[in-house]
Amino acid sequence: MEGMEIVLSPLQPNDRDSFIKDNQEAFRYGATEEFGLKDEHFEEPGEIISRSTIEKSIDGGEAYRIILEGEKVGGAVVKVEGSKGELEILFVSPKAHSKGIGYAAWCRIEEMYPDVEVWSTVTPYFEKRNIHFYVNRCGFSITEFYNSHHKDPNEDDGSEMFRFKKRMR
Repeated sequence: MEGMEIVLSPLQPNDRDSFIKDNQEAFRYGATEEFGLKDEHFEEPGEIISRSTIEKSIDGGEAYRIILEGEKVGGAVVKVEGSKGELEILFVSPKAHSKGIGYAAWCRIEEMYPDVEVWSTVTPYFEKRNIHFYVNRCGFSITEFYNSHHKDPNEDDGSEMFRFKKRMR
């Protein structure tokens, strides 16, 4: 589906709860795929990413719905300060995986923020699909591995996450 026409539509207040639930479903799918139903990586019971984590990202950045042919198929949250951009959240509904939607959304984000010189993001160590996506599809490089011996300065739980960066032209 190269060249698909996806739209990034600003998140509307009446869609916030649905956005959060869809985000949690997408992250839960990845963890269940990797670990099965007995997973100890949850931030809150039954969820890899907590409602409060998602709400903090939405409130601190710009949130968008990914729309394909009039259907909500995912979402993104970015935080931009000058020439630095943080991809806080990017998710695609599991029903729409492997169709190029995430890549098309990422390309659209790059177009929307032409002044960003360096993008960064994080993903859990076990999210092989995400690691492949960021490195092999989007051109990010892994720059750090946060763990109990090297904690993320923005978190205090010692979770195991990769940090990625992408330098633009």
